[in-house]
Amino acid sequence: MESDLRLIELPEEGAGHVEIEGLAAGYEGARVLDLDRLSIRKGEFLSILGPSGCGKTTLLNCIAGFVRPTAGRIVIDGSDVTDRPPYRRGLGMVFQNYALFPHMTVADNVAYGLRVRKLGKAERDERISEALRLVGLEGFAGRRPGQLSGGQQQRVALARALAIRPAVMLLDEPLSNLDAKLRREMRAELRAIQRRIGTTMVFVTHDQEEALALSDRVAVMNGGKIEHLGTPDEVYRRPATRFTAQFIGAANVLEGTITPAGTLDAGGIVVDCGPLPAGPGERAVVAIRPERIRLDTQGTDGVAGTVGYRAFAGDAWHVEVRLADGRALSVQVPDTGADADPPGAGTPVVARWDPADVIVLETGAG
Repeated sequence: MESDLRLIELPEEGAGHVEIEGLAAGYEGARVLDLDRLSIRKGEFLSILGPSGCGKTTLLNCIAGFVRPTAGRIVIDGSDVTDRPPYRRGLGMVFQNYALFPHMTVADNVAYGLRVRKLGKAERDERISEALRLVGLEGFAGRRPGQLSGGQQQRVALARALAIRPAVMLLDEPLSNLDAKLRREMRAELRAIQRRIGTTMVFVTHDQEEALALSDRVAVMNGGKIEHLGTPDEVYRRPATRFTAQFIGAANVLEGTITPAGTLDAGGIVVDCGPLPAGPGERAVVAIRPERIRLDTQGTDGVAGTVGYRAFAGDAWHVEVRLADGRALSVQVPDTGADADPPGAGTPVVARWDPADVIVLETGAG
């Protein structure tokens, strides 16, 4: 596949830089998008992640030109495209359902955007061959979508978007219709292609694992706004808000008052957080990731509780520890063999964690 890249005309150097300022959009008078600013770097893979209804698809459709914003502007490589129709923005688009024409061959589907741009037959044929080679479908040009697997259809949709050689490609949950194994395979292939050709990609997904595995940066959205924008390790290890901490990785969030000893009294749970940027009597909100918690059946140095349930998930066990006051801690225990399984339901346990693993989310006056 490496040799095929010599045939691909890469985007111009510097192409693919997107700036979004003061963007607002909605439907039937209800605002669903309210972004102050978002800068998408040239050549990066940016994932837009968030729950249903958070505005991520609306943002993608505003960039594409399918939804007209009520305020703000979208600038691509220095040109304001806010009022341009979709076909004049020079963007590639891959939809969730692939949007292939069932009556057309693979080659004709890939050629669709080239025909719209009125390219000559010789150049169309060259670009079709290049795009199909890039996605590994050289021998499928004469088939129709109904003769392809889901993964192959996804590749055709990707080839169609690549054929127009866009500086920016938009992808709206393109892997969501694939089974788990194929999703993992296509995830790796998509990232490899992006790295080789250097196209800026904006990828909408609700799958946390997908966003963390694919991206240079992740924009976590909630209520039409960006809660946190950062690298995958930043949004996971150092979430900027309580929402980000709980949405990504299901962190245990504890809120309480800082004691004279510098610990956090979270309603009877004393948490050693290490140095805190606040003093005794002030409020603090912290988070602990499930995989950072250790469970013991002996000792008292920690938080006492009882195992509510445990569930085997292949590479780890998901355990819920019920505390005396009714609260629960989510714990993830790596699977290291049957002789090291975590304690079963009803077993008294003590939960422990290192102060360095505590994430401080908020501090301030009580």
